[in-house]
Amino acid sequence: MILWLLNNLSTFVIAVLLVGGLTGLAVAGSVASRRRFPHLAQGEHNEMVGIALGMFGAIYGIILAFVVVTLWTQLETTQGIIAAEASDLAAVVRSADAFPAADRARVHAAVGAYSHAVVEVQWPLMREGRPSYAATGTQTEGLYRALMAYEPQGPRAETFYEEAASRLNDLNSQRRARITMAETSLPILLQVLVYGGALVIVPLTFLFGLRSLRMQLLFVSAVAGLIGFSLLLVVALDRPFAGDLSVSPAPYKEAALARFWTPDAPADRPPADQPPADQPQVRERSTSR
Repeated sequence: MILWLLNNLSTFVIAVLLVGGLTGLAVAGSVASRRRFPHLAQGEHNEMVGIALGMFGAIYGIILAFVVVTLWTQLETTQGIIAAEASDLAAVVRSADAFPAADRARVHAAVGAYSHAVVEVQWPLMREGRPSYAATGTQTEGLYRALMAYEPQGPRAETFYEEAASRLNDLNSQRRARITMAETSLPILLQVLVYGGALVIVPLTFLFGLRSLRMQLLFVSAVAGLIGFSLLLVVALDRPFAGDLSVSPAPYKEAALARFWTPDAPADRPPADQPPADQPQVRERSTSR
C-alpha cells in the first residue's frame, strides 16, 4: 500500500489525503461524540482524560521520534552507498585510462553497460520494491572479465591495475549493500505501533470536553494534524527508492561516468597524454545488455 502511494501520488497529494483526512475524521468524530454524549462538554472527565492523553502522548511521541530518526538515517545511509558505488565505478574508469587502447575500450564498455543496467533496469525494480541481483549480474561479471583480461606491464600499469581491481571489489560490496537497503522497510511491529497509536490518541481527544465547540474542534484538529504530519514523514521515508524523497541515480551519470550518457558520444576516451587517433570508437549501447 505504501509503495503504491509513493509511486503513484506526489508527496503533496499524500499529505492532503493523510493530514487532511485524519483531521477531517477527527473533527467529524468530535462533533458526533458531543451530539451523542452532550455531558462531555462539561469537562467532567477532563482530569482522567488529561492524564491518559499525557501518558499515551509521551509514549507515542517517543515512538514516532525514534521511527522518524531511524528512517531518516536509513535514507542518508542509502545516499552514501549510492555515492560510494558511483565513485568506485568512476575510479575504475580513471584507472583504465592508463591501459592500452584495446584494454581501455573493453573496460570502459563494461562500465557503460553496468551504469546503464543499474539506472535503467535495476532502479525501476528497486522503486517497485522488487530488487534483484540478477538485474546487473551479467554486467558485474562483465566488469570482472574485462579487468582480468588485461595483463599489466611495468610498475605504472600494475599500480593502476591494482587500484582498478580494488575499486571493483569495493563496488561489488556497495552494490550488495544498495540492494539490501532496497529490501528494507519499517518492521510490522513498528508499523502497528505507529499507525495503531494514532487510532488511540486521536479518539481520546474526543473525550476532553470544552464548553466552546470551536475551541474543542481547534484542539482536536491540532492534535490530529500534528499526528498526520508525523505519519506523513514515516510514509515518505519508509522506502528510500520510492516517492519524491527517494534517492536519485544521478551519481551514475556524473563526473567520469557522464561520458556513457552523452548521445552518440564514444564511451571510451583516451587520457590527456594520448592522441585521439588511438581511441577505438565504443558507442553507447542500449539497455538490452
